[in-house]
Amino acid sequence: MSKNKSSESVKVVVRCRPLNRKEESNGPAGGIVQMDLRLGQVILRNPRAPPSEPLKTFTFDAVYDANSKQRDLYDESVRPLIDSVLAGFNGTIFAYGQTGTGKTYTMQGAWLDPEKRGVIPNAFDHIFTHISRSQSDKQYLVRASYLEIYREEIRDLLDPNHGSARGLELRESPETGVYVQDLTSCVCKSIKEIEEVMNVGNQARAVGATDMNEHSSRSHALFLITVECSQPGPDGRKHIRVGRLNLVDLAGSERQAKTGVQGERLKEAAKINLSLSALGNVISALADGRSGHVPYRDSKLTRLLQDSLGGNAKTVMVATLGPASLHYDETLTTLRYANRAKNIQNQPRVNEDPKDALLREFQKEIARLRAQLNHRRWRSKQKKDQLDGEGWERDGDEETEGEEEEVEKEAEEYMKMEEQRLEKEKEAIREDQSMLAEEKQRLLGEKEKMMGDLRKQQEAAEQLTAKYKAMESKLLVGGKNIIDHTNEQQKMLEIKRQEIAEQTRSEREMQQQMLVQDEETLELRDTFTSLQQEVEAKTKKLKKLYAKLQCIKAEIKDVNDEHVRSRQELEQTQNELTRELKFKYLIIENFIPPEEKNKIMNRLMFDPEEDQWKFKPLVPAESKSSQMKKRPASAVGYKRPISQYARVAIAMGRHSRYRAENIMFLELDVTPPNTSSVDRSSDSELNQSPSLDNSPTKDKGICKSRSWYQNPKSITSSSSNNSLTACHTAAPTVAM
Repeated sequence: MSKNKSSESVKVVVRCRPLNRKEESNGPAGGIVQMDLRLGQVILRNPRAPPSEPLKTFTFDAVYDANSKQRDLYDESVRPLIDSVLAGFNGTIFAYGQTGTGKTYTMQGAWLDPEKRGVIPNAFDHIFTHISRSQSDKQYLVRASYLEIYREEIRDLLDPNHGSARGLELRESPETGVYVQDLTSCVCKSIKEIEEVMNVGNQARAVGATDMNEHSSRSHALFLITVECSQPGPDGRKHIRVGRLNLVDLAGSERQAKTGVQGERLKEAAKINLSLSALGNVISALADGRSGHVPYRDSKLTRLLQDSLGGNAKTVMVATLGPASLHYDETLTTLRYANRAKNIQNQPRVNEDPKDALLREFQKEIARLRAQLNHRRWRSKQKKDQLDGEGWERDGDEETEGEEEEVEKEAEEYMKMEEQRLEKEKEAIREDQSMLAEEKQRLLGEKEKMMGDLRKQQEAAEQLTAKYKAMESKLLVGGKNIIDHTNEQQKMLEIKRQEIAEQTRSEREMQQQMLVQDEETLELRDTFTSLQQEVEAKTKKLKKLYAKLQCIKAEIKDVNDEHVRSRQELEQTQNELTRELKFKYLIIENFIPPEEKNKIMNRLMFDPEEDQWKFKPLVPAESKSSQMKKRPASAVGYKRPISQYARVAIAMGRHSRYRAENIMFLELDVTPPNTSSVDRSSDSELNQSPSLDNSPTKDKGICKSRSWYQNPKSITSSSSNNSLTACHTAAPTVAM
């Protein structure tokens, strides 16, 4: 199956789900898929074709019908890949197929039911069981990340703010290949912890209901597991192997007529179909082998799967099918893509001693903490031995586990002895009656300070010990959880199971090759005793070849029809995107000022790394006119430039004409009064005036006229006549 020793083909397996209730109501004729488990063949019947048309046959590495079990699929097709990841290879498992065909069920299954657990939970069990059964000289570090691609935007499902934050960016380096920048990575020490990480991510994943699936995945999900292993080599040095496992649950391809999606769901379906179309183009280009360009950059999904398709990873593709005649076109498309994927060649290699291995950093940090902790313990032991009058000498830097425990015990005893000694000295100082009070307080303060320092040292040692144990607990060491004899038996069982699976696969390949060879040799062995017998044999062969010709013609017709449908779907998507683009252009042209539009257009730049348009940063730069200008020197401290005369006027008083920021002053303007108040109690002549007594309306209006901003002022008697005249003059104006 592989071209050379360094290359390996993508392993393709096909799984067909059972008919659902709606499909069963159509009767027995609803099923169009038949499977030959022994030969690994899928036989597809066209429900719209006449009965004489030959059936379409596809051959794969393994096939699983509706009665297959989750565990069978994992043990036969996935377990060897997980073993390769534990050996330091990169591995990828992804499910491909139409929406509602069981991709999520195959990858995840029912977590609480052991018989229905999918590939992902079984992989968790496999990884941690292997670690527990490995040798004690191996150290492991397991990390997990979870992301989704929703509408061509990468989201971190382990980040609580993934919904409101901007999408993560893809980066590429020569050492690690394509990776996601700032992606959350969680260190997992057990199956329970990694399952908790998975559950947290599943709760944040985008899921919606369609006519074909009540819990349809609206995004592509990738669960990434990194397994780092440290093991002493023949040279005595520790070597690190890093295996990366990508567990991919793709969203299914959809047709709007069947799913009935609208609004946001329709936009999601358009993005899903575009990314899956890009994946199909990558598969076609890699399977062809003659194409010099592989369009990985057409989608973020294909960029993330770049190492898995044609790269340095071992890959298993699980193609899921629907058996109903209603989905014949989608089933045929899935089978064709899966058939092409068989021809993709990868070059897997072991990732040994990579630069980005986190396990080496953990080991260095643990060694530093251990040395620091041992130094504290040995100092405490030295002081204790000096107090006991014993000699002390340190022979070397390396200590055994028993010696470390003894030193730790003696350090704790030293701390207790010091604390007891200080308490006794404090008690002796308190009981000493010959000592002055001030001297006693001074000595007690010194002892309290010494006890405080002792407690701080003890707390620092406890914190250092806790940090050391926390770092050490993140490293998983083999051979600690199960008896060695049981481990050996389990290893033997695993080896036998792998041998049986390999033998079954070899038998299947040999049977497939024998069928092909039998057809070829049968033509050479034909011997005829008469012309009539030769005519009959030739006629039979001619009919067989004619049937193959008709099958190829039907295949060509199906391919053309599929191309037309794909083109129509792309045209529909293009029309929808064009309509949305025109709508946004309409908003820009009518509601955004031209100068603001020009500013935005000048800031646009194309990023070839991300294959998308971005904005230049707003930083001051004199060399580029498109950047934001500096504030003028005359406008420092103000929103706009003002003249020197206006500055002087503002300094003299807050006149509204010279204010640069009127909106900041919210006080109302104060206006002078246009009437005067009269105090009648201060003038006897005014009290006896008949003109005022006979005109109550005017008096009332005059006397009650007040300035709204000040209290009434009394008028002196010497100026009453003048005030009265002013009141008579102003009265008609007030009354009006």
